[in-house]
Amino acid sequence: MQYLICFDMDRVLVDHMSTWQYVYDQLDITNAEAFNLYNQGLLDEWDWLKMDLCLIKEKYPDIDDDTLRAYCEGTPLMDGLKECLSWLIDNGHEVAIVSGGMQETAREISSMFPSEKPWSKRWGGINSHWGHETLFHVFTNGWLRTNDGGIDDYGRYQVQMNGKGTIVQMLQRRLSIPLARTISIGDSAGDIGMFKQSGLSICFNPWDEQPVAIADTTIRDKDLCLVLKCIQDFIKA
Repeated sequence: MQYLICFDMDRVLVDHMSTWQYVYDQLDITNAEAFNLYNQGLLDEWDWLKMDLCLIKEKYPDIDDDTLRAYCEGTPLMDGLKECLSWLIDNGHEVAIVSGGMQETAREISSMFPSEKPWSKRWGGINSHWGHETLFHVFTNGWLRTNDGGIDDYGRYQVQMNGKGTIVQMLQRRLSIPLARTISIGDSAGDIGMFKQSGLSICFNPWDEQPVAIADTTIRDKDLCLVLKCIQDFIKA
C-alpha cells in the first residue's frame, strides 16, 4: 500500500539550522535586519524573501544564477538521509520536500532520485535548467533565474511558514492518498500544519518544544535511520 511521506528540509534532511543561513555565511552577509522586522510583524514572508535577494544583489551586483547555486554546495546532509529516502522510494512510496528552505539544496537532494521521465513543467517539479526529473515532489523557496542567467528581484515563494498543511492536502488529493496514509517529519512550529494533516507525525531534532506537544512521536537523535524505523513500524501496524 502506498504512503505519502512529507519532509521539512532545514534541520531535518539538512544538518544545519538554515539552508539560507548556510549561503549567507558563504557570502559573508547577514539578514538580521529583515529577520528582526519579520519577528516584530513589520514584514511579511514575501517581502522578507525579496529583501534578502536585494541584500545579496546589493553586495554582489554581478552575481548570477549559476554562482549563487554554487554557494549552496556542501550544505551538510543529515546522517541516514540516503538510507531513509532510498528505502521509501524503493518501496514505491511518494516522497515530498515541503520547506521554506533553499530551492537549490532541495534540488540536490531530490536529484539523488532521478525519474526516467524527461523533464516537463509540473507542480512540485525541479528547475528545468538541470535537464532531468526527480521522483520527489519539491516545494521550496528561493530565487528565479532570468532569461539571461541572472537572478530575478522577486524570488520563488512556494511555501508559507504556516501553510504547509495546505500543500500536503493538495498532494493527498492529486495522489489519491488519504490522511491516514500520510506521514510528516519536521522540527518546528512551522511544521504543525503538516502534522495535523498526517496519520503519523514525527518531530525530528526539535527546534523547541512547541511541535513536540503536537507530534505523535519525537526523535531527538540526529539520525534519519531512526525516522525510517518509525515509518516502517507505522506501515507494518
